Amino acid sequence: MYTTPLVSIITPSYNASKFIEETLESILKQTYSNWELIIIDDCSTDNSIEILQPYIEQDSRIKVLLNETNLGAASSRNRGLDIANGDYIAFLDSDDLWLPQKLSKQIAFMQQENVLLSYTSYYAMNETGRTIGLYTIKSKTTYHDLLKTSSIGTLTTIYSAKELGKFYFKQIGHEDYVMKLSILKRIPFAKGIQEPLAKYRILSNSLSSNKIKVATWQWYIYRNIEKLSLLKSIYYFMHYTYYGFTKYKKM
Repeated sequence: MYTTPLVSIITPSYNASKFIEETLESILKQTYSNWELIIIDDCSTDNSIEILQPYIEQDSRIKVLLNETNLGAASSRNRGLDIANGDYIAFLDSDDLWLPQKLSKQIAFMQQENVLLSYTSYYAMNETGRTIGLYTIKSKTTYHDLLKTSSIGTLTTIYSAKELGKFYFKQIGHEDYVMKLSILKRIPFAKGIQEPLAKYRILSNSLSSNKIKVATWQWYIYRNIEKLSLLKSIYYFMHYTYYGFTKYKKM
């Protein structure tokens, strides 16, 4: 039977005044209403808090935590996870967007298919919001699949905290990828919805645009976090490099 469990949405934010309102509106437009949004402001120096204030006052589902010192995305997300009450945990960064039926379709899918970790296809957009690409996911992903390529977009990730507990972020580069690997060590596979239900914003100064740095992190994860042998690390890194060039279908 389909129910409407609480979904906790974790959103780290730092100097996000340019995009945070659009992100918030995309959550408020969800056809699924049983959610709580936990925004963790990481010592922003712009007017992000002023933008958020009316939303906090008008909607009790929106909570804002203020970091006393700049902690970075990993620790900020962990602060949000500490107070999250949801049966499910979802993530949305302060410059990305969800399409209106994202939560309703994904939660129904997880309940109907008995899925503990799910994800969806998503669009890529530029800084102005123009759609520039599409990432179409596979319907099933295992731990070994994820080692080959970071195929589960964090902005589409939802996992069952009720069944699995909470998964916290390590203080390393690509911490969201490591978190998903940790979940897939616990369960046989994750399942995806082919329909794109989110929009990922590619910024000129984003970490994902720095290919060399991200590749360095990837190798570190193979060798030092996942403890793979040299040969296995080379094997997976070759796949990672290949998929890195073919990830998005340009539009």
